[in-house]
Amino acid sequence: MLQNDHYTYRVTWSEEDGEYVGLCAEFPSLSWLASEPEAALHGLRQVVSDVVADLQANGESVPEPLAAKKYSGRFMVRVPPELHRRLALEAAESGVSLNRLAADKLSRAHS
Repeated sequence: MLQNDHYTYRVTWSEEDGEYVGLCAEFPSLSWLASEPEAALHGLRQVVSDVVADLQANGESVPEPLAAKKYSGRFMVRVPPELHRRLALEAAESGVSLNRLAADKLSRAHS
């Protein structure tokens, strides 16, 4: 397995497969099925390790772990003009900036 494996893993139940599935955010095309969640994670971590070794051996770029990335706290979102208008009106009526309104809505949606 990889040393210093800082990738983002998730194990969830797959109703369709009747097993647990291990997933890795940095390698969305990879997965591993197993009857136990621990085995799904272990199997996927081994596959990721093998893929990283193969990429490195071939001089290809290896995805940076999400945990190692720095985030500015800024991103741009495109929305339909009518939604933009409705949000701008809601922000104005609430006495806050459109940015503050959007951040509050995203924060509530994520909790």
